[in-house]
Amino acid sequence: MIQLELAGENALIVYLPAQISGKNLSQLQQLQQQVRLLLGEQLQELLPSYASLLIVLKPDHQGLLVIKSLLEQQLSLTHFVDEQAGQLVVLPVYYHTAWDLQAVAARAGLTTTQVIDLHQAIEYRVYAIGFAPGFAYLGQLDERLTTPRLSTPRAKVPQGAVAIADRQTAVYPAESPGGWNILGLCPTALFTPERAGTCEALMPFAVGDRVRFRSINLQEFSALGGQLPQELC
Repeated sequence: MIQLELAGENALIVYLPAQISGKNLSQLQQLQQQVRLLLGEQLQELLPSYASLLIVLKPDHQGLLVIKSLLEQQLSLTHFVDEQAGQLVVLPVYYHTAWDLQAVAARAGLTTTQVIDLHQAIEYRVYAIGFAPGFAYLGQLDERLTTPRLSTPRAKVPQGAVAIADRQTAVYPAESPGGWNILGLCPTALFTPERAGTCEALMPFAVGDRVRFRSINLQEFSALGGQLPQELC
């Protein structure tokens, strides 16, 4: 079920079954550890997604075909252990009806309070980080909250916007365009590049970690450093 293919002059890609699942996530985490040990200094970067792992090599690697053969041999010997749980990260959210909370509730036949309760009730997994540094794709939402992306994306989504699309949820780490349905705002900084070169992490989570949301009021939001967009002030 696992395939290994060339992906350019300095890269290979490992494909798992095309699905969003905890099993895939666990296997990708274990594969990353094995690839790091196997390739050592030849490895430049590992880029995991829902069902694949892109392996980027340094230009002075020993040869793609040689490395592909080594990886294939390693894969044939690999025995994956049961799903591993990463650290738990709790993100506070000031839920607000200014954006899409009411529309999501109406579509689902729920009250806004029920939407908030359902969004908080699940422990999500970080399946991938992309789109922007600190943008974590979290899954999966309660089926009752399944909501398509906006037909017309917003030109400006505020920093910290907590949003949903299909059966995923995420927090926008910085102001940007976006087409997800916004439920509220999170005051937690999700990407701090000024920490580069220190022992502190640039992001509060990594692929494989668990995330829960916790509802807070406006006073708590402000105390945690959150700032409302101008149109809500």
